Amino acid sequence: MRWNEQKLQTEHVGALPGLARLNNLVRSVQTPEFAGITFHEILAKSALNHVPGQSALPFGYTINPYRGCSHACTYCFARPTHQYLDLDAGKDFDSEIIVKVNVAEVLRKELAKPTWGRHPVALGTNTDPYQRAEGRYRLMPGIIAALADSKTPISILTKGTLLRRDLDLLVEASARVPVDLAMSIAIYDEGLPDAGLPDDGLRAGLQQSVEPGTPTTKARLATVTAVRERGLDCGIFLMPILPFLTDTRAHLDEALRQAKAAGATSVLYSGLNLKPAVKDWYLQWLARDHPELVGRYRELYAGGQYAPKEYRTWLAARIGPLIRAHGLERGVVDLSTGGLRSSALPASPERMPPPATRKPPHFAPTAAAASDLAQLAVGSAVGSPVNTARPSLIAAELPPKWAPTLF
Repeated sequence: MRWNEQKLQTEHVGALPGLARLNNLVRSVQTPEFAGITFHEILAKSALNHVPGQSALPFGYTINPYRGCSHACTYCFARPTHQYLDLDAGKDFDSEIIVKVNVAEVLRKELAKPTWGRHPVALGTNTDPYQRAEGRYRLMPGIIAALADSKTPISILTKGTLLRRDLDLLVEASARVPVDLAMSIAIYDEGLPDAGLPDDGLRAGLQQSVEPGTPTTKARLATVTAVRERGLDCGIFLMPILPFLTDTRAHLDEALRQAKAAGATSVLYSGLNLKPAVKDWYLQWLARDHPELVGRYRELYAGGQYAPKEYRTWLAARIGPLIRAHGLERGVVDLSTGGLRSSALPASPERMPPPATRKPPHFAPTAAAASDLAQLAVGSAVGSPVNTARPSLIAAELPPKWAPTLF
């Protein structure tokens, strides 16, 4: 089935008022390969999102090549962003995916501006850049190449095992700029019995129930291992921790054991954050799959989108010793973007120099990246009869002429 033949009729787009107002909408596409999902291809006007600084951090920059996410995590905090397009934060967020087909081209232009300060850029802090559609649209290689070519530090947070496709490119990029990677894995229930008590352990199938469009925990852990085998660090975001479901000592201990075995270099955790639109969708799922917990959740989150301070203190006291017992480091969240804190930034935000005096980061490439650099240089000397240098993957993703990929 050719995807070019799957363009929807204009009448369908008109049924989505927010999308119909977009003057940069190219077309809307459906395909049997992604049953129940519509992709709305747009020409982005900008790629870099400036996030206002918090605390001592003066800035943050993110890129979101997609809006909406087929991972369909019931707890996803980004769901309310779909409401800006008159789409709902529930089913529409999972099935009406906005694709910025020209994001790499726009990004290259933005990074080429003399005013660009080579600030660290985070991906995956809103919707996942390696959701299933990325296998077809292939937006990330162009984004990674543009950032690396401009000496801009990169951090990526994802649930998508498609990250492995770009490991060679990321290793080459890490020879030019700091590259920080993290895999989001919240639930470790594979191999559990079919039934269990909420206070004593998980029910089998929780991960695929609450995150129905995501790769399995096993596949994501294997991706962490693959990253580490290429010489890059890879943290694990153990979040959100779901009250009364994944906050047991047994689950947290098993999660950290598996993270350590996979080679994770750090672990970050947080409790569940339920914004109003997210809360409605999550509680609908909870009522279907765990009705006995609905009352407890309503009581716990009666004061707002965050669990009470008492619960968060209790959770920290439970998981902190386990992180240390498994010999893992606790990672640091970037307070501006919500993603993994870039290694290009000072260890302490208070040590951040003012913008006027800030310089591009200096760093030493990993051993794997240094090896890649050597391979790229082999045979490139003037007068060499045969050029045996391995072609640059970054250069290959920055062609002289570029056109967006459409289904």
